[in-house]
Amino acid sequence: MEKILVLDFGGQYNLLIARRVREQNVYAEIKPYNKISAKDIIEGGYKGVIFTGGPNSVYDEKAPRCGKDILYAGVPVLGICYGAQLMAYLCGGEIRSAGSLGEYGKVALTVKTDKLFDGVEKESVCWMSHTDYISRLPEGFSVTATTAHCPCAAMSDGKNLFAVQFHPEVTHTLYGKTILKNFLFGICGCSGDWKMSDFAKDSVEFFRNKLAGKKVLCALSGGVDSSVAAVLLHKAVGENLTCVFVDHGLLRKDEGDLVEKTFKEKFDMNLIRVNAQELFLGKLAGVSEPERKRKIIGEEFIRVFEKEAKKIGKVNYLVQGTIYPDVVESGEGEASTIKSHHNVGGLPSVVDFDEIVEPLRYLFKDEVRAVGRELGIPEELVSRQPFPGPGLAIRVIGEITEEKLRLLREADAIFREEVAKIPGKAPDQYFAVLTDTRSVGVMGDARTYGYTVALRAVTTDDFMTADWTRLPYETLEKSASRIVNEVPLVGRVVYDVTSKPPATVEWE
Repeated sequence: MEKILVLDFGGQYNLLIARRVREQNVYAEIKPYNKISAKDIIEGGYKGVIFTGGPNSVYDEKAPRCGKDILYAGVPVLGICYGAQLMAYLCGGEIRSAGSLGEYGKVALTVKTDKLFDGVEKESVCWMSHTDYISRLPEGFSVTATTAHCPCAAMSDGKNLFAVQFHPEVTHTLYGKTILKNFLFGICGCSGDWKMSDFAKDSVEFFRNKLAGKKVLCALSGGVDSSVAAVLLHKAVGENLTCVFVDHGLLRKDEGDLVEKTFKEKFDMNLIRVNAQELFLGKLAGVSEPERKRKIIGEEFIRVFEKEAKKIGKVNYLVQGTIYPDVVESGEGEASTIKSHHNVGGLPSVVDFDEIVEPLRYLFKDEVRAVGRELGIPEELVSRQPFPGPGLAIRVIGEITEEKLRLLREADAIFREEVAKIPGKAPDQYFAVLTDTRSVGVMGDARTYGYTVALRAVTTDDFMTADWTRLPYETLEKSASRIVNEVPLVGRVVYDVTSKPPATVEWE
């Protein structure tokens, strides 16, 4: 199988690069910059290498650097952002701080003739995010693109080494897909014969061998991610898998019963439902800070699983439906922490399992759905709305009470009902939030002082970035009218029109 190596230097978009490669039906593997050598690359049969971006300056003493010999291992190398500067640095070029001339966001790009830019208009737009720049090219290299403030927005040695200061992997770079395609097919000579079905098949086979004869416990929330992880492992180990569904009292309306019915009837799995509402709400009583909520829920999840595991005997592995956006936002590696996810940054330091297995850790949401379809999961489950592991705890702003959860369940159900009536493709995620803001209103000639519900709907292809969805005014009007009239103690409804970034999809 042909494959591309993505060498990770700690940037936020590292897995996004791998995702863009996979979209071209070429398999991509991600390795830390200090865990692979030129010899490994040659023996591994990689068709090409991509150096990722990263938060460091290459001239800093502790900056992450790979061996120079990787550049001359006989396979093409593409450096992106920090990766471009590192390539220049290793080859004898010079890197300097751009100071006030650093570039961020959309920037006009001028390209010259080069194999990497075949089919790219001379004047285009790219996405920049850099504070340093290549001030002097290495010997044998030439500039292949510029911007108003970046004299070397791209460079090449005309042979195997190519570098771009901008990010072709993000959708804001107009010809980013073309540039990556040129590298994969025109320069590396890939044929594009890898498909998501290969990932599903290979993963089942891998875990069938790795977990043979082992007892496996799956953390099942009923969301898309944990559902796909559960079915994948069920195909791999069969009756050795036990799924534990923890109903923490923070689920959407009627969701607990739906999850139990689906997995017992459709997939004939060993499923244990744990009704732990009182436990979780007791632990969360009086807690309003979102990170504390996540940490509490993460630890209690693990403790409940440990308790259930002991009832069924020795359990070797715990399976979780962690996906890549969870990992990035939880700040693993060199990425900064945005928010802790219950299955990543929310894990306690001591876990009573031999190993945690995360079969979807390097996939994005749309890739997870594709794997689910390959595994034969019904479309109504594969296409379900994403739902965070902490559940409604992070959609109730402030302290959590049973009354607030009841109000939010009803408001959320109404909003989802109304959005479902819109013809065509639905937003990628939509839900209601119960804010901790109350406001004055009037009903039946009497003063009211009710909660404010915020509605949120976003459109995205990877959940790393997202735009707010322009829902029809009629849908918003009907949703607001029904919520205020049908949900007691709610007196106002607002619509969130903030994109990601600067916001995240969830409010907490």
